[in-house]
This record gives sequence, structure tokens and C-alpha cells, in this order.
Amino acid sequence: MDWVPAHFPRDDWALAEFDGKPLYEHEDPARAAHPDWGTLEFDYGRKEVRNFLVANATYWCEEFHIDGLRVDAVASMLYLDYSREDGQWTPNEHGGRENLDAVSFLQEMNATVYRRCPGVVTIAEESTAWDGVTRATHHTGPGGFGGLGFGLKWNMGWMHDSLGYVSKEPVHRRYHHHEMTFSMVYAYSENYVLPISHDEVVHGKGSLVSKMPGDWWQRRATHRAYLGFMWAHPGKQLLFMGQEFAQGAEWAEGHGPDWWLLDPAYGAEADHRGVRDLVRDLNTAYRSVPALWQRDTDPGGFAWVDGDAAEDNVFAFLRYDAEGAPLLAVSHFSPVVRPEYVVGVPDEYAAWQEVLNTDAARYGGSDVRNPAPLKPDATPAHGRAASLRLTLPPLATVWLRPA
Repeated sequence: MDWVPAHFPRDDWALAEFDGKPLYEHEDPARAAHPDWGTLEFDYGRKEVRNFLVANATYWCEEFHIDGLRVDAVASMLYLDYSREDGQWTPNEHGGRENLDAVSFLQEMNATVYRRCPGVVTIAEESTAWDGVTRATHHTGPGGFGGLGFGLKWNMGWMHDSLGYVSKEPVHRRYHHHEMTFSMVYAYSENYVLPISHDEVVHGKGSLVSKMPGDWWQRRATHRAYLGFMWAHPGKQLLFMGQEFAQGAEWAEGHGPDWWLLDPAYGAEADHRGVRDLVRDLNTAYRSVPALWQRDTDPGGFAWVDGDAAEDNVFAFLRYDAEGAPLLAVSHFSPVVRPEYVVGVPDEYAAWQEVLNTDAARYGGSDVRNPAPLKPDATPAHGRAASLRLTLPPLATVWLRPA
């Protein structure tokens, strides 16, 4: 659930001036008012306020068995100068811009939740490069602060870059290729969630599938290819409601997801139900293939095969499990079939087989497949001793494993 200790309302029924004077908010009006949302900020330096907030976090987990807390707007808590100009904020006791009270509160909250509620996860929506958001609280980083203790952090850079890429016409994607590869520069700086945020599918921004260019078939195909790329990329996956069946309409809180799109009477088997079936199969494969998750935070668990195929709109990489067993993921974001496409692979395997193809007919695709098994050539490619000759389906992601 979304848990928001970053601010609270000024309404008469809320916590503002709870006993007639500042109590939950800071006594300094400049510190109490949130500059962006017309709300108030908690005074994280008061023990009573911290106890209230920490108890609230554990309450949701212990009494309601919530699986995890996604903490909103963490950056607005961490910086004294957040959305404030010079002269509108006061430095901390060391002369810095960090809100030391907020840092201490977040550390206490995370440590307490994880101690009292084993199995839950806390996730930070933190939009800056604060060091150690997912570092343990007792480990001090280069900045001199202990880690904040979150389990995961939203990878908002990946989200904005990848959505920007897939929203371009295929002929223009070559000029934005780096937007899909840049995430691997910093992928191991934190423990990341790959989110498709609720903020990106409201207020006129359109649903995920509607962001894709082309006709309805191409939009769904790109949607499926993007999900295949996302599930293979290091990090955990987070969709927003309706994205698991390619809802075309923008999210509306008044009536919820358009479940009727999955009704067989609507004839949706090849459209929305196909995308839903793909997400089910992605999850099934994810659970059964440790290479997709076991070394998410280990740089040795990922290797580019070809991250520079901008002219082809292709991204090819390997994921490895703890035993070194690989999975090859190839994403192709052009609406054409590419036969005999050469991809370098390790040479110790006699054959490879396709284990997932987002272009399969059952998902609503054109069913361009790679018959199994595929035997590699002894021809080096991409710095590897052997190579496969693949048929790349249009607007699709293909996963292969050693047969």
C-alpha cells in the first residue's frame, strides 16, 4: 500500500494544530509548510511524532497483514531545501541541506518494520541519487550517513527513459537507443523496482498501451515486447492496474479497471486476454528460472551481448543464475521480421531453445517462432566464441535457454 509520511492535510478533520497549536507539524512555519502540495510536514525530530508514525507503519503490517509499504515522496523528506529557494530554508547543524531528523526517522521506521514484521518489504519512491536508500541502517556510506534501510527503491530513471523510448515511432528509436541501455550504468547502486507508476497513466498521459505508436496490433505487440524486456531486466517488476491486460483507456478511479475487456463475449481472446496470458507466463517463467532474479544485485549476473544495435532496434543480453546457467533475452522494437539475425552466445552449450516469445499467436502475435533446438555456429560474434542465427519476430521479445 501507499504509505505517506511525507505530508498531511491542513483540513479541520486532520492533524494540523491538533491541540490548538503546532503538534505534529514543526513549530517553525517555514519548516511546517510543504511548498508543493499545500499541506504540512511532520516534525520528525519529536519523539511523539516519530512514535506515532512508526507505530502506524507496523500497525498496517501487523493488524491488516499488508505485504509492503511503498513510501511516497521520500526526497521531499530528505532535503531541507526541497522546492525551496535560498533564504527559505535553514541548514542543519553541520551546515548541510540534509534533514537529519527525517533520515533518523526513516532508519527507525525501516528497522522496526523489518524486525517486527518478517517477510514484508518497504519500498522508497526517491527521485534523487541519495546514497544508500536500500543500504542497511547500520552500514555507513560515503556521505557519512547510515543506510536508510529500505528493501527496494523505485527506479524512476528506468521508467522515464524506457517509456520515452517505446513511445517513439520505430524509425526514430535508433536515435534514443541509449535510453534503454543507460539503466545498466547504475543498476547496482541500489536494490531497484522497475515501476510503471500510477502517475504515468493519469491526467491525460494515457494508458501504457496507448503510449505505443502505430495501429492497435503494433501497440499491443510493443506492449508485450516491453513487458518481456522488463521481466528480463535486473530489478523487480511493478505494473499498475490494467497494464496486465493492455487496457486502452486511461485509469479512472471512479470505476476501476475495465475487466469487461477480458469477457469472452467481447471476443477479446487475441487482444486483452492474450496480454493477460503473457503476463501469467512471464511470472511462471520468472519463478522457475533463477537467472532472472537470483543475482539481481550482482553485476556478474548480467552481460550485454549487443547493447549497441541501434540501427536494428535490438537489445540482446544474458542473465546468469548462481550456478552460471544463462538465459538469453533478445528484444526487437521494429515492426519487421529479421531472419538469420546473428547473436553471440557462450560456446559450452550444444543447443538453445526458445522458452518465451511475446509474438506467439496465443498472445495475439503473428507467431514468428524459432524452432527448437537451435544449434550454435562455431562462428564468433559479439566477443563470444559461438553464435546463434535467430529469426526475430516483429515488435517482440524472445527468451532462450540451453536445451
